[in-house]
Amino acid sequence: MEPNKKLEPNKKLIGVLAVAAIGQVVGWGTIGLLAVVGRQVAADLQMDITAVFAGNSIFYVVMGLWAPFLAKPFTRFGARRVMIAGTLAAVPGFIVLSLAQGPVLFCAAWVILGSAGSATLATATYILFNEIAGRGARRAIGAMMLVTGLSSSIFWPTTSFLSGALGWRGTCLVYGAMLIVVCLPLYIFGLPRRAERKDEVGVVQASGDPRIVRKSTFYLIVSASVLCAFVTFGLGATMIELLKAEGLSPAQAVTFGSMLGVIQVSARGLDFLGGGRWDGITTAVIAASTLVVAIFLLLIGGGSHWVIAAFILLYGLGSGALAVARATIPLVFYDSVEFAKATSRIAMPINLISAASPPILVGLLVNFGSNVLLGFTMLCASAAVLMLHWLKSHRPARRT
Repeated sequence: MEPNKKLEPNKKLIGVLAVAAIGQVVGWGTIGLLAVVGRQVAADLQMDITAVFAGNSIFYVVMGLWAPFLAKPFTRFGARRVMIAGTLAAVPGFIVLSLAQGPVLFCAAWVILGSAGSATLATATYILFNEIAGRGARRAIGAMMLVTGLSSSIFWPTTSFLSGALGWRGTCLVYGAMLIVVCLPLYIFGLPRRAERKDEVGVVQASGDPRIVRKSTFYLIVSASVLCAFVTFGLGATMIELLKAEGLSPAQAVTFGSMLGVIQVSARGLDFLGGGRWDGITTAVIAASTLVVAIFLLLIGGGSHWVIAAFILLYGLGSGALAVARATIPLVFYDSVEFAKATSRIAMPINLISAASPPILVGLLVNFGSNVLLGFTMLCASAAVLMLHWLKSHRPARRT
């Protein structure tokens, strides 16, 4: 009975992983269109380029604000139905964006897209995998992140081609249609219904699982995750400017910075290969410690190209692994329904800090210089390491 039951979820998980990976690549790839067409949008709408890129900040803020409210729909209806609804909700967002003539409709479009993203991107898939595989979701999450880490590599040239042929407005309409033609059928027909879920919840409740997570532990998870997100999102967004402040020419800064994507995906690959041997907390401790070392090297390096290369390597490895760790740490502490609730609640502060960290770090860099920025981020990363070490001692005794 046991071997057969284990094989079936594994087969099911592979199919779900393929569907979710395609959906996430399309979702994140289409949302990232401003990276390519931002200047066209700014010129067409007669908006400042920084105001245009604030669309991304609106997106993350709205995603974060919606996250806790979606905890109940996720637990009541399951991830599949919420993702279907979110995909349908995203289509009007791209239509409104294509019709924008000024900042009002432009911002409204990103509010709609952020609301839809909260139901379809990242958190939704973590909950989906947990519904099917429980703690076995860790490797599925890592595998999905390997693929979705390449979304910009796929969609930046796609956006460039489409905007050249159809303009940025036409590109928005194509992307809205892509959600209907590609993502919606995949979610409707490719994701399993959650018929077995009620039984599973009943078993967990009836078994008297002693795993009770204290509120203080939850707040520790949130605090460590937020600090790591602040450092990785903030440094990632300001990387080119930071490297220029360290003495590189604009061309050199772009060359060094362009290595990040490959290194981050490689880190996710290493974590995936070893995913059965350690949990999300162990990954997070090692990754956050690597960030501290990377920042310290750059702080004392004096602009040496070798030191900058070492910083890029270590930062890329640390930030890439942390992306997986943030998603999988809750798997260590929560089962079934509680995972959906906890993950939705954790998503809010992480998305809010993702929106806030780039302007904060840019402000530090412009007003106080790179050393202050690096010192502050190293302090944040060090505090995260201490919190993660503390979390290790709070691991539940029972493991499955």
